[in-house]
Amino acid sequence: MSTESSQWGRVDPDGTVYVKTSEGERSVGQWPEGDPTEALAFYTRRFDGLALEVELLEKRIGAGTLAPDEADQAVETVRSSVAEAQAVGDLDGLLRRLDALAPRISAQREKRKEAKAARLAEARQAKESIAAEAEAISVGNDWRKGADILRELLERWKALPRLDRTTDDELWHRFSSARTAYTRRRKAHFAELHERRQQAQVVKERLCAEAEALRESTDWGPTSGRYRDLMQQWKAAGPAPRGVEDKLWKRFRAAQDVFFGARDAANREQDAEFEANAKIKEQILVEAEALLPVSDVDAARTAWRDIAERWDAAGKVPRSQMRTLEGRIRKVEDAIRDAGEAQWNRSNPEVRARASDTVAQLERSIADMQADLEKAKEAGKDKRVRDLEESIAARRTWLEQAQKALSDLS
Repeated sequence: MSTESSQWGRVDPDGTVYVKTSEGERSVGQWPEGDPTEALAFYTRRFDGLALEVELLEKRIGAGTLAPDEADQAVETVRSSVAEAQAVGDLDGLLRRLDALAPRISAQREKRKEAKAARLAEARQAKESIAAEAEAISVGNDWRKGADILRELLERWKALPRLDRTTDDELWHRFSSARTAYTRRRKAHFAELHERRQQAQVVKERLCAEAEALRESTDWGPTSGRYRDLMQQWKAAGPAPRGVEDKLWKRFRAAQDVFFGARDAANREQDAEFEANAKIKEQILVEAEALLPVSDVDAARTAWRDIAERWDAAGKVPRSQMRTLEGRIRKVEDAIRDAGEAQWNRSNPEVRARASDTVAQLERSIADMQADLEKAKEAGKDKRVRDLEESIAARRTWLEQAQKALSDLS
């Protein structure tokens, strides 16, 4: 058998197959019979398989699909396969390609380390934020939303990576303590609320009983006032437990409805009667207002006495008309009274005497000031002249008013 060789290996005449490496030749197998060319081809195909394995490993590491530790392990596994390979080919080249992967793996390890550090920094910031938000909630009184928010914060915490043990434990202690403090305060609040609702239930049951006892009353005014008092007490009592509150309110409202329904029916009946009274008073007002303006006080007084008696006898009118009707009749009454007082003042000697004295005093005062004015003019005292002229003008106005009042009394 002849020797068959290639760049990377050869086959001895005895069928031994060798591979050439930087360290020399080494036997990779036996091919005792057959064509040496086929032997080389067979062992070369084995090399091709290793080369493909190295290529795939390069691509996976280049794509970053392997963690650095996994990549190191994979490289060592393939390296061992190459170093001990029963194959013919550039095994040294494959080993160099595997060696070239080390810096790439190291760079990826550093990059992952930096990314991990960044994630941990973000996680720390997020956990500090969660702890701070939980602490803010723990001192607040938002009993409805607070618990929901704390549950959301817990889920966010769980989704974050762990930090170093000391930092993670410290932040967890803050977060957990805040949740515990809030939960205790919340439970205390609802326990107190439950107690108040129980007390409110007792109060409202008593109010329902009293409201039901009053519902048949026909003492409309006082009973209406008492129902207003009961309503104020109802509001002041606060809410009873859920479910109970609605039932108690229906009882209380039903009792009110019975009373106020009966009162409204009575008021409607009464209003019908009052409407008739209002029509009578409208007719009386026509007579009363015909007395104005008062020219004969005695005749007006006589007519007024009859009108007033019939007015009172006519009875009550609807509340909506009461102010208007009463205002009109009071206007007539006031006019007759004022006319009587004016007549008395005109016939009162004391009043006439006082008015006459006022006129005389003003006349004397004006005469005295007129004399002083002439002297001031002769003396050339301009300021004194102006002052006296203004005083005289004012007193003449008063005199005209006093003379008119005296004339009215004549």
